[in-house]
Amino acid sequence: MTTITDLYPSRGPAEVAVPRRDPVVWSAPGAPGPIAADRLEAFERDGFLAIDQLIGDDEVALCQRELERLLADPAVRADERAIVEPKSEEIRSVFEVHRISEVFANLVRDERVVGRARQILGSDVYVHQSRINVKPGFGAGGFYWHSDFETWHAEDGLPNMRAVSVSIALTENHDTNGGLMIMPGSHRTFLGCAGATPEDNYKKSLQMQDAGTPSDEALTAMAGEYGIKLFTGRAGSATWFDCNCMHGSSENITPFPRSNVFIVFNSVENTAVEPFAAPVRRPEFIGARDFTPVR
Repeated sequence: MTTITDLYPSRGPAEVAVPRRDPVVWSAPGAPGPIAADRLEAFERDGFLAIDQLIGDDEVALCQRELERLLADPAVRADERAIVEPKSEEIRSVFEVHRISEVFANLVRDERVVGRARQILGSDVYVHQSRINVKPGFGAGGFYWHSDFETWHAEDGLPNMRAVSVSIALTENHDTNGGLMIMPGSHRTFLGCAGATPEDNYKKSLQMQDAGTPSDEALTAMAGEYGIKLFTGRAGSATWFDCNCMHGSSENITPFPRSNVFIVFNSVENTAVEPFAAPVRRPEFIGARDFTPVR
């Protein structure tokens, strides 16, 4: 068996900060792609890239109709890929939407989407995770501060920081309805969290994350060093962000809903192995084991 070195230890007895050991942008300088050179440099520096309009109004309307269809389908609600709010019992997220829905499958394959992922990661890519997130208003829960890579490394077995996420807004993101927040530059430090991973942790963490969350002291220090950027924008806008960005979102207590489609692309040269800090793998609808490149 091939031994894979754990470059980013986490879920131990103490919280540990480790400098990033991987590139942020993996493609060679000047490599062709839809992202301009100056914006790619900004992504490398800040860990994110905001796009005012990734998809058009007609495409947004199509995705909104598909989202409503999925939410109204009893079979979808009964599926384990649907995660419900613990209080309201309304659907919070639906995972693996690129397999459930041809509309979202087409979005994943769209060159405006997958082309940017290939350019950032410098290789062919596959979908590690996809989902729709729904914050209908009047108390929809948030997502606490975390690095996605910490979880994907610890619980899914991604060896290196060679994954990128895109959040595409299907409703307007106001500064009040629970939008995405990122600490710019935080992707350059890996924060290994304290505490062992409970068995079947995903069943709890998809509703309210506990294991893999940083301490208040660490978050205070990182926010002081990096600051916090809140993303707003019209429906059809998008935010690309590195897998190790410290990010989160607050609950939505406004009447204005916030929904988005969230896609994680991982390099085909960074496929998942066994989890680095969990007793078993998470289900494949959360952390894919099909590494077929997106075409």
